[in-house]
Amino acid sequence: MSLLVVGLSHRSAPVSVLERASLSADAKIKLLHDTLAAEPATEATVLATCNRIELYADVDKFHAGVAELSTLLAQHSGVALEELTPYLYVHYEDRAVHHLFSVACGLDSMVVGEGQILGQIKDALALGQEQHSAGRLINDLFQQALRVGKRAHSETGIDRAGQSLVTFGLEQLAVRTPVTEWASGKRALVIGAGSMSSLAAATLARVGIAEIAVANRTAERAERLAEILVASGTGVRASAIPMAEVADELTRVDVVVSCTGATGLVLTADDVLAAVSWGAAGLAPAEQGEAGAAPQAHQGLHPRTAGPDSAGPDADVLARLVAAAEAGARLADAGAARTISAPADTEADGCPVGPDGRSALTGVDANSLELHGTWADQGEAAAQRQPRRSARTQAHATDVRLALLDLAMPRDIDAAVHRIPGVRLVDIESLAEASADAPMAADVDAVRGIVAQEVAAFGAAQRAAHITPTVVALRAMAAEVVAMEVARLDGRLPDLDERQRAEVTQTVRRVVDKLLHAPTVRVKQLASEPGGAGYADALRELFDLDPQTVASVSRADAADPKNDDDPGRAS
Repeated sequence: MSLLVVGLSHRSAPVSVLERASLSADAKIKLLHDTLAAEPATEATVLATCNRIELYADVDKFHAGVAELSTLLAQHSGVALEELTPYLYVHYEDRAVHHLFSVACGLDSMVVGEGQILGQIKDALALGQEQHSAGRLINDLFQQALRVGKRAHSETGIDRAGQSLVTFGLEQLAVRTPVTEWASGKRALVIGAGSMSSLAAATLARVGIAEIAVANRTAERAERLAEILVASGTGVRASAIPMAEVADELTRVDVVVSCTGATGLVLTADDVLAAVSWGAAGLAPAEQGEAGAAPQAHQGLHPRTAGPDSAGPDADVLARLVAAAEAGARLADAGAARTISAPADTEADGCPVGPDGRSALTGVDANSLELHGTWADQGEAAAQRQPRRSARTQAHATDVRLALLDLAMPRDIDAAVHRIPGVRLVDIESLAEASADAPMAADVDAVRGIVAQEVAAFGAAQRAAHITPTVVALRAMAAEVVAMEVARLDGRLPDLDERQRAEVTQTVRRVVDKLLHAPTVRVKQLASEPGGAGYADALRELFDLDPQTVASVSRADAADPKNDDDPGRAS
């Protein structure tokens, strides 16, 4: 076994690098084909999730393999090799097996113990099988990894150490409020209809969200997911909406979960700002279905029920907001958007608009608004150069007008939305920060023990399998010798009857089998131990076995129908 893995994950690289290095579906396929075309690799597959990119390959040369796989990862991810190299890790042979088994058990996940990684490992195996890049080693390795992961979840309490990324994300949105209490009666928008989005929708329904809208580029998939949610028995109301209505839907919902395969932003800061601005003004779009109503024009506006603290913005500012929206312009162009997104420490930085957010709009003149816009642009640029302030992760859930959970990589939601008052964003980066402080369950040690056992067993099986073709070739040679000697006996003793001939033949075969039994059993035992790979070579040398014969046995074994690639075996 010469298994090599080269990759990067949330443990080795910042989210910004992972985001840039993410692979599209086409890029993964091209990466596999180019890996097979490279000289050191004979089989390969890629495990790419929101927080890891790993290329697994069977290589015949370690150093050449590392160099080739690293170069290919950089080439297909679009990140220069010299920039990517500091974040790459390399595992070889048993260490590579240990790494994958740990990943399968959730020990290397952002949320320890989460089980979704098993589905992603299954997808990686299926990809290798579909592209015919997964051979015997990759198939055996990934199928065993799935079994190890399932064993860890069934035999230990690793599930108590963490939960799915979706559940963990919702806990971060709810802050110190129980998720079921926080979610009760809320309306949610789920963007995307893939496996992660479907999991998010099901989780939202389970924790008590009252209504879910599903938006997806393919309308049929959104409709299908909505139907499944309605039939789930949770009592949630669900419907599909066109992607074109997402911006309008933002004004109606309390929670948004987004996980798409888009390469660009799905929700910009302007989209979110527009939604909370309409809500802050005590306004809502017209009911759907009005003839001639344009979603982005927000015609037919009617006031929502106003609470005691629902003072709206100045009428002149509101008029400019409406004019900008009707003209199809970015709300930032209306001169008030930057004011709404003012951070809490504006006065300290010399901003003419006070820290009171929306209430500060009243009475602000145009010159101050323009000056504030310039200040905000400078502040945004500075924020991009510095780590985000942890204060945004400490806001209480009751202060949040719109809660956003971005599970996509690269991100779906503009990170700048965290500066908008009343908006709480939890994304992959903030989940990584939060999970670093999460307590580890005692069961983690038990899972580590399982991983160690399984790595040893897998290594022994692979080493034993390595010598099997040699043993088979030895027995085939012995059978050929028996056949030749029986034929020679027939020539010398032509008068033997069938019963006598059969008895002689059986006796010779038993003698050969007994002579070969002990050494072949022992050589398999020795070969299964670390460093036992040389026993196959010794056996071939001692019995003068033809290497081509051994190779032909290996090819025949690989072509055995019982070993056909079958994605179902991974389940």
